[in-house]
Amino acid sequence: MEEIKLKQSHFIYWASGIVSICGIIFEVLFGALGSYILGDGVKQYTLTISLFLTGMGIGASLSERVTKDLLLSFIYIEFFVALIGGFSSFLMFASTAFFSNGSDALFLYSITLIIGALTGIELPILIRKANDIGVTLQRSTARVLFSDYAGGLIGGLLFVFLLRPQLGMVTTAFLVGLINLSVALVVLYLFRKELIRKTLHGIIGGVIALLLIAGLIFGESLVLSFEQKIYQDPIIHLEESKYQKIVLTKQNEDIRLYLDGGLQLSSIDEQRYHEVLVHPAMAYAESHEEVLVLGGGDGIAVRELLKYPDVNNITLVDLDPAVVELANSNPHLLELNDHSLQKDHVSVMNQDAFEFLEQSEEWYDTIFIDLPDPNNESLNKLYTKEFYSLVRNHLKPGGAVMVQATSPVFAREVYWTISNTISSTGLEVENFHVDVPSFGNWGFVMASREQINVDSLKLDVDTDFLTEDTLQSLTVFGKDEDKNILDKNGNQKELEVNTLINPRLIEIYENSWQYY
Repeated sequence: MEEIKLKQSHFIYWASGIVSICGIIFEVLFGALGSYILGDGVKQYTLTISLFLTGMGIGASLSERVTKDLLLSFIYIEFFVALIGGFSSFLMFASTAFFSNGSDALFLYSITLIIGALTGIELPILIRKANDIGVTLQRSTARVLFSDYAGGLIGGLLFVFLLRPQLGMVTTAFLVGLINLSVALVVLYLFRKELIRKTLHGIIGGVIALLLIAGLIFGESLVLSFEQKIYQDPIIHLEESKYQKIVLTKQNEDIRLYLDGGLQLSSIDEQRYHEVLVHPAMAYAESHEEVLVLGGGDGIAVRELLKYPDVNNITLVDLDPAVVELANSNPHLLELNDHSLQKDHVSVMNQDAFEFLEQSEEWYDTIFIDLPDPNNESLNKLYTKEFYSLVRNHLKPGGAVMVQATSPVFAREVYWTISNTISSTGLEVENFHVDVPSFGNWGFVMASREQINVDSLKLDVDTDFLTEDTLQSLTVFGKDEDKNILDKNGNQKELEVNTLINPRLIEIYENSWQYY
């Protein structure tokens, strides 16, 4: 009898650690879902963590009302966590695909609160059951809490380094749900003599297991069909890398690349974007020997740079190796980038652009910054005065920088804040914008140590869109897109510099794009 009690008490400690691992995985999973689908990662992680902890507090309070059938209560709590948590990612993508704006956020926050509350009930029940078995309350509480906290650390590490990058958010949710269910079924078996209607409880657990296993097998393929409803063209490649979701679509001759839902390029009009990104700076720079590209892992900017015979070395720095691998293997992208990343004098480094500039001692004739928009904290870092100061410090005299800087029409204040931030480093700037049908009106900021005279720029390479006359016209901005931005009182708005300490750009960006 004592041996059975010892085995039961040991499993309770293990169970507390395992359900804690599952709980923390669900908590960070909900933050990741919010970041991917709703945007603004800091905001979503803050909300989901706050809601999850609030739910745990509510659950802990409700646990006081569980006075009978502790084990059966715990088993059914795990059943609910397994079912609701397991299907959470799947249903979140379905909500985004089929229902109106706002329903996905409401669904996510509701699920977070519910799973948090169920998780909050688990621990007090386990502590009380450990005490009932015969372990002193002090020892049972300490041991269960230790298992719980240690499990939290393990869960976080597993999600970051294994589950999300290897399995993705949908499969991870189903797998973790199955783990919660397994804990419940083991408890059902170990304490079977204390429970009535064991067969009924086992059948219910078996049904939930079949549902979760079906989700584990078919969930990803069904979510692909949900994703298809989000994108207007058929998906031909979908991949969730360590850093982002990568989607490639194809409709007739139009190939489109999306990163975390944001359009990066369309083969129909990419020349308008990439020619403006590359050729004005190349036309201005006194030399082209050493070129740096930050971002641009699709290889198309490098394709344009390879038109210059005097380019000796091109260094491309892109954080995500999966994007570069796709650009080097997908036949549609290879046709677009003309195998540019495979050329002998092109070096690719998978590294954070900020860290690369901090560590590098090289100087460059031209630097091209082709990064995603600053819609979260990690990307905002690459649009700060500190970052542009590093860029300046790696630019040779007589050289030029070109920065993609979002839309001066859709995000007017964002564009001019970026321009103002670059200018605050002491660099001279010139502003460009071009109509790209797939994007809309898009802006770029060119910078140099010296004053830029656009009238003197000559194009010496073949282009599909850009001409010298067109180039000069791209510096003209309409009244509703120029830097003269007025506040609510009709006064000239003073644009702040975006810095690491004061990341103004994230809020401005979110407010600017909320209607588009």
